[in-house]
Parts: sequence; structure tokens; C-alpha cells
Amino acid sequence: MHDTLTAVTRPYAADSPLAHLLDMAQAAGQPTEDEQREDAVTAAAQHLYNAYPATLGSVLDVMDWTGHPALHSLGFSFEPAATAWLDGGLWLHHTLRISEDDGAVDVLTLIVPCTCGDGYTDIVLDSEDLLIEILAELRPTHGRSVHDDRHGDCRTVHRAAPLGRRLTAL
Repeated sequence: MHDTLTAVTRPYAADSPLAHLLDMAQAAGQPTEDEQREDAVTAAAQHLYNAYPATLGSVLDVMDWTGHPALHSLGFSFEPAATAWLDGGLWLHHTLRISEDDGAVDVLTLIVPCTCGDGYTDIVLDSEDLLIEILAELRPTHGRSVHDDRHGDCRTVHRAAPLGRRLTAL
């Protein structure tokens, strides 16, 4: 076992083929944050054009999306994602979930403000038909999800705290 205060010495020369290969691997490693943002926007736009051509694909352009890089921290990890503002407090969130079993799977989520004004509901969309059904339910409330105290479903996504103030538990 190594002493944590002692640096591990490199068992190869700095100009050896192995050193050069390891430097190449580091340089070619993870995409930059800008590349992740670009890839997320491209994936979101392609998904809409292919899976939602008559609805979302006809009203949103690639320029309507904002890309976000991956986030990794202790206890959580988020893939690169893209969001699009629909107006009226509604958002779309798109990400690719990647697994060894399924490969890359598009996940499109509609984020809808609640009628109570205290939170949002997130609705995972899996087809254009489901989107039309959800929009028909939201039309009478002008794009708001109906609040239900029994389930507390509007607290899945919280409003951001105003700058300079901390968000307290709802």
C-alpha cells in the first residue's frame, strides 16, 4: 500500500511510447463542455424531428435549444442535456440515457408549472400521441398542471430561489 503523502513515481520515461500514448488518451478522453452542449442540442433537435414531426418538430428549431454539460458529483451523475423554453412556464428537457443493455435512449420530459404556483410537474413523453393527450389536458388550465394535495406531484421540480435568498422546504 502506498503512503498517501508520497507521490507515486512513474515507472516509464517521460518521452517513452507509453508516455506519448497516455498523453494521447488524456487529450482524446472526454469531450469538452462546449462539445457536450453542442451534442446535446443536436440530439434533442434530431429526436424532435424524427419522433415528433407534426408537433414539436414543426415549432422548435435547433436554435431554440440550450445545451448543458454532464454533471458528476458524489451521490449523483447527470448526462449532458438540452432544454427548450416553450413559454408560459413550460420547458422541454432532453437527454440520452446510455446503458450497456439498451444503448442510447432518448428521454424527453415536459416540465409544467402547477396551478398552485409552488412547483412543477415533470412528464416523460414517449410518443407524439401522448404529447397531444397531455396538451389537451393542459389547455383548459392554460398550460398548468392541476394541483393535487394527495400526491404532492407538483413538487418534483421546485422553483429557483430568488438571488440572495435560500429556498426553504415547501
